[in-house]
Amino acid sequence: MNRSDLQKLTDLRLEDAKVLLDASRFEAAYYLLGYAVECALKSCIAKQIREFDFPDKKLVNDSYVHDLKKLLNISGIERFHDAEMSRNRAFATNWGIVKDWSENTRYQVTTAESLVRDFFAAVTEPPDGVITWLKKYW
Repeated sequence: MNRSDLQKLTDLRLEDAKVLLDASRFEAAYYLLGYAVECALKSCIAKQIREFDFPDKKLVNDSYVHDLKKLLNISGIERFHDAEMSRNRAFATNWGIVKDWSENTRYQVTTAESLVRDFFAAVTEPPDGVITWLKKYW
């Protein structure tokens, strides 16, 4: 899987999440929205690896997680994230909503519609949505 694949997966999972949200399949929409953010962060990580360079083992091993905060830490864009958090209240609010997503949400059977709609907005809202912002760096 390469950076372009991860970017495509991000967009596909956003589309899937929107379809699920519109069909009132809130748990699945929530899970896929978080997965889309994960793919976008992994695309930022992939951007750090130059063609024909042997990647750093720690970077590779640390990338195989589903923790958005950990992925941000190794993405190479943390300083830009910190600056955006300081200057942009809307982005900071959106990151606050998104950052605690976990792959374990795939096992949830009750997720409130309002929570998922807020999560969708936090992920996708231009110009301050998390993925909208991540696309500047992937």
